[in-house]
Amino acid sequence: MVLAGLDLKPGERVRIERDDGLVLEGIVLPGYELEGSDHIVLKLDNGYNVGIKASRIKSIERIASGERIRKPGEPAPLAGELVVSEESRILVIGTGGTIASRIDYETGAVKPQLDAEELAQAVPEAFRYSSIDVEELFNILSENMKPSQWEKIAEKVCEALRKGYDGVVIAHGTDTMGYTAAALSFAFHKGLSAPVVLVGSQRSSDRPSSDAAFNFVSAVLVASRAPFAEVTVVMHGETGDTYALAHRGTRVRKMHSSRRDAFQSINAPPLAKVYPWRGEIEILDKRYRRRGAEETILDNGFDDKVALVKFFPGRASELIEMLVDAGYHGIVVEGTGFGHVDDESIRVIRRATRSGVPVVIATQTVFGRVNLNVYSTGRKMLEAGAIPVDDMIAETAYVKLSWVLAHTRDLEEVKRLMQTPLAYEIGERQSLRLYPRWDHSYKVGV
Repeated sequence: MVLAGLDLKPGERVRIERDDGLVLEGIVLPGYELEGSDHIVLKLDNGYNVGIKASRIKSIERIASGERIRKPGEPAPLAGELVVSEESRILVIGTGGTIASRIDYETGAVKPQLDAEELAQAVPEAFRYSSIDVEELFNILSENMKPSQWEKIAEKVCEALRKGYDGVVIAHGTDTMGYTAAALSFAFHKGLSAPVVLVGSQRSSDRPSSDAAFNFVSAVLVASRAPFAEVTVVMHGETGDTYALAHRGTRVRKMHSSRRDAFQSINAPPLAKVYPWRGEIEILDKRYRRRGAEETILDNGFDDKVALVKFFPGRASELIEMLVDAGYHGIVVEGTGFGHVDDESIRVIRRATRSGVPVVIATQTVFGRVNLNVYSTGRKMLEAGAIPVDDMIAETAYVKLSWVLAHTRDLEEVKRLMQTPLAYEIGERQSLRLYPRWDHSYKVGV
C-alpha cells in the first residue's frame, strides 16, 4: 500500500509533484485500497479531495508531521496543520452512514467502510477544538437502525458523559438521523450534562463535493464548546461552506433527499448557527438546558411494536386495522390538515382504543398543529379515543410513543405523557412566522 511504503500517516501535510509537473499540496487522508491500483488521497485547501495514482508521483515532500499539540491560548493554526486542543475532550461514536462511507469502486455504490477513527483522522481541523476519542459502536446504513440500537447508543452516551467527556458526537446516516435524535432526547429528558450531537453527510467523505468534513468540524465545535446541554443534529445551514445549523433533536426533519442543507427545524427555530472555520456559535433560541447544570440521567427503553401510518384517500383504515390485528402496541397516524381521517378510520380508531391500543394523531402537513376541535370529523375522532399531539412532528410522535409504551401501557397515562412536553417536542401556542425554506430566517412571536 502506498502510505505504508512511503511511511506517511493520515493527517500529515505533504507536497506532491506528479510526472506531468502538476504540484498538489494538502492533508493525507486514510489510504483507500482501490481496485487494481494504489492511490494517495489528499484533502486540498479548497476543501476538495483528490486521489493521486502512485505510479504518477515524481516526488513527495512532507511539510508538517501532524504531531504538534496546540497550547492553551495559542492562536488557531494555518489550515492544514494537525493541532490538538487539550481544552476539552469529546467522544465520537461511530454508527455508520454516508459520513462514514466511501465509494465501492467496483460497483459505484456507497458503502459504510470508513470507521470512526479514520473519519476523525481525515478531518484534522476538528482537533483544534477538542481532543477526540473514537469508538465504533456499529457500522450500518441508517435505514437499518432499530429501536434496540437507539437504546445501545443511549447507553454509550450515558457512559461517556459519566466518565467526564465534555460532549459526544454521533456519526450517523442522515435518512433516519431525526428518529435517533428524538429517541436520545426522550432517553435523556430527565437530565443531560453536556451536548450530544448527531452528524451526518449527504455525500460520502471521498467525493470531491463531500460535506462530511464541514459537518464533522461543526459537530465537534458544538460538542466541545456550546453552552447548551441538548441533543442536536448539526448539518449544513446552506449549500455553501459558511455555517451549519444546530437543530433540536425533537424538532428536526430531513427535508431534501440530496441537498447539503437538507435539514430543517420544524415549527421552531434552530438552536444555533455554527461557524466551524471561525470557531463561533451564534445562539438563535435562548431557551435551552445549560451545560453542566444537570447530571446525566438515562431513562431508556423503546417498544418496537409501534407503527407510523400516513392517512390517504382510499383504504387507509384497512392498514390501521391490520396493525391492530397484528398485535401492535401503538399507532401514530399522520392525518390531513388538522389531523383528520375518514369515517371508516374513525371506526378502527375506536376499536383500537377499546382494545388498549393508543392511536396518536399528527399532521402530514409538516408545519402547523393538530386541532381536532374545529370540524365535526375531529370531534368524532376525539370521541373515538384519538390522541392529538399538537405541533409535534410525526416522526417524533412515533419515537415518543415507542418510548412511552416501553414505560406504560395504561391508556390514560399514555395520553398524559404524549401530550406533556418532555424535550421541547411540543411548542407553546403562539404566532410563528416561517420565511421561505432555504433562507432560515425565523421570527417567533411576530
